[in-house]
Order: sequence, then structure tokens, then C-alpha cells
Amino acid sequence: MKDLEVGSVPLAQAVQGHDGLLRKLALVVAGSLLIAASAQVSVPMWPVPMTLQTLAISVLGLTLGARLAAATVAVYLAQGAMGLPVFAGGAAGAAYLVGPTGGFLIGFVAMAWATGWLVERGFGRGGLRLFVAAFIPAVLLFVPGVLWLWAITPLDLQAAVMAGAVPFQIGGLVKSALAALIVAGGWRALRRRA
Repeated sequence: MKDLEVGSVPLAQAVQGHDGLLRKLALVVAGSLLIAASAQVSVPMWPVPMTLQTLAISVLGLTLGARLAAATVAVYLAQGAMGLPVFAGGAAGAAYLVGPTGGFLIGFVAMAWATGWLVERGFGRGGLRLFVAAFIPAVLLFVPGVLWLWAITPLDLQAAVMAGAVPFQIGGLVKSALAALIVAGGWRALRRRA
């Protein structure tokens, strides 16, 4: 109970306690489907489309914690690599993982883990803390994303930053704030229920 008071327990654990493997598997599968659905809400841009994936991954990291959130993203990537149409625009296949968005896709695992890790270190409650826990990993996602884009396209580093990072900054702020509001609302609902 003390963990719940200091906010170092993710919301899903506070709601369900330390549950068994079957419940964790259900959370992972449901989370991977959420990411897949969020990838379909897309603004086509080249070489990186704008989607709601970072919002979904932030919410998952804030609610599931580091390991479970990272596992959820890994399952999502495996689904896409196996040919399920879960990537932006219904794309699928292992080749998509090494395309222009590959750095972002692989970076999603680290983003989910880092968001959950911050929650487990006390950033799991309160709007501002939740925002920080969502925003910092979302910004760090641009490191592997832009570097990968630079490495596999004819873009130089400045052009890769302009194409793969700059257009997404305002959206990143908004999505981090939305993720924080969603999870803060979940905590309020849990408190009212208790």
C-alpha cells in the first residue's frame, strides 16, 4: 500500500494487483492492438508519417510499467514483422522494420520501457509528473529515429532532423499532455472507487 501512496506502482498494477501470467498476457495483447489501431490514425508524410502511436505507447508506459510496456511494443513489432497489417497505413512485413521508420519503431520499445521506468521511480501520479514521464522518452525517441533515417536515406543529418523530428514537436507535447491527463483520470477514478 505504501507503493501506491508514493506513486511508484503503475496504474494497471494498482487496479489489478500482482496478477498472474494470463492477465499480463491479456494486457500485452490488448496493448499491442491499441498500438496497431493508433498507427492507423495517420497523416501521410514522407518519410515518417504522423500517427497516434506515441500517444498509445505513452499511455501504456504510464499504466503498465517498464517491462510490461516494452513487452507490449515488442509483441506489436512481432505482429507486424509476421505480416499482420499493424503498421501505419496497414503496412506489414519485416522489411518495414528496416525502412525509413525503422529507427522509430525499434525506439518505441525503449520509449515504452523508459516511460514505465520513470513511473516506477515516482513519476506515476500527478499531472505534471505524468507529463514528464511521457514527454522525456517521447523526445528521446527522435534519437534512434533520426539517426536511422539519416543512415538509410539520402538525407543529410540536418535534413533528417527537419523531416523526422521538427514537424512532430508540437504533436509530441500535445500527446504527452493527453497521455498524462488520461492516466491522471484513471488514478482519480481508482481513488473514487476506493
